[in-house]
Amino acid sequence: MRALRQTKNADQEPHPVTRHGRVTPLPKTWGGETEASAEDLVGRSKSDSSSAKPRTRAAAAPPLRAASRAGFQEALLRWFAGAQRALPWREGYDPYAVWVSEMMLQQTQVDTVLPYFARWMARFPTIEAVAAAPEEDVLKLWEGLGYYARARNLHRAARQVVSLHEGRLPAEIAALRALPGIGPYTAGAIASIGHNLPEPAVDGNVGRVLSRLFARAASPREPRGLAALQALARALIPAGRARAFNQALMELGALVCRDRAPGCLLCPVRAHCRAHAQGAPERYPPRVARPARPRVETALVVAQRGGRLLLRRRPARGLWGGLWEFPWVELAAGEPPAGGLARLLATLPLGEAARPSTLGAAAVLGTVAHGLTHRELRFHAFALELRDGIPAPPADADADGAGAEARWVTRPGLAALPLGRPMHKVLALADRHVSRPPGLRAGAASD
Repeated sequence: MRALRQTKNADQEPHPVTRHGRVTPLPKTWGGETEASAEDLVGRSKSDSSSAKPRTRAAAAPPLRAASRAGFQEALLRWFAGAQRALPWREGYDPYAVWVSEMMLQQTQVDTVLPYFARWMARFPTIEAVAAAPEEDVLKLWEGLGYYARARNLHRAARQVVSLHEGRLPAEIAALRALPGIGPYTAGAIASIGHNLPEPAVDGNVGRVLSRLFARAASPREPRGLAALQALARALIPAGRARAFNQALMELGALVCRDRAPGCLLCPVRAHCRAHAQGAPERYPPRVARPARPRVETALVVAQRGGRLLLRRRPARGLWGGLWEFPWVELAAGEPPAGGLARLLATLPLGEAARPSTLGAAAVLGTVAHGLTHRELRFHAFALELRDGIPAPPADADADGAGAEARWVTRPGLAALPLGRPMHKVLALADRHVSRPPGLRAGAASD
């Protein structure tokens, strides 16, 4: 389907440029170039083809009018029939399986998704099974894929499908768009791949193919550029072949028309490609500069008491929503990790164990770095084992005074809770610390 999904959150995808079911003309200028409309580029009807000429600088490659468009479609579909990868969500094209795969593939490579998809479908073979599961079970199964809002949205949407659509995923774009987490791309993918309806599905790979095919300075990362590419994609879909055609565009972008070093010599449609005719395929789509990611320093504690670890649950919305974690706090500008640790400990429900006379020395475990879309987090991790003489909490019990948002957890209990990837890295640091002889362990925290 594609090597890496490059769309943003599905809820934030812009709308395609359509009106009353017909593609509207696109702006005549784009980035200083004179551009043709979508109808010019993909061919007009015979009644008006004689009076209109495409207005484009890429004169070396002719526009895709009716005959050329049919040749392009046939060449692409013929290539896809022989080159497509055997992917499990292509077996039978169950709309539910297509939906799950599309949610997993956002910002994630196909090879990474495959085992997660298999486990998901084994645990949740139907939409009803997802809807009936607790959110914590859904997040645990998603653990490691990242972008956990996708899992929460899938869970919420499954419950709406059961309550509003009798457990059957709708085919209509408006009904799909009304479900949590489904934007224009995902709705188009479900409608076209799951139901073979003529709807465009423009992700990063498809946007790159179309941008090069028409030598169009339109970036799928920007709303205006994405809308233009969606209009082109809609006009290219052959009647009755939406499922195969949209997947063929995705596969071409993933396997041949790569972001860097595109395989033009192996491309089945290079004869139709304006960027190839220009000799500059990597010029398209234009690259969007990304701002530098700020670094956020934090202090984190792995507190252990009677063989149990203190964890807290994150709020349902936001970063790692609903997952469990070791307590941490952001450091103020210039604040040392040990200072942040002291502030953090003062907020934790440690009860009598928090008195200085009963605290053991906090050992430095190390630092875990984790990159997010817009920032980088660095967790300065400490281990704190509470001294003997403090009564141990019950197994997997709520922490005193913190309700269900903090919990003392045994190691077997920890394995059942969903954790974010950085927490697994911290846990590995803690395990290595415990396995080291006392003389080789990291020293106590200091200012």
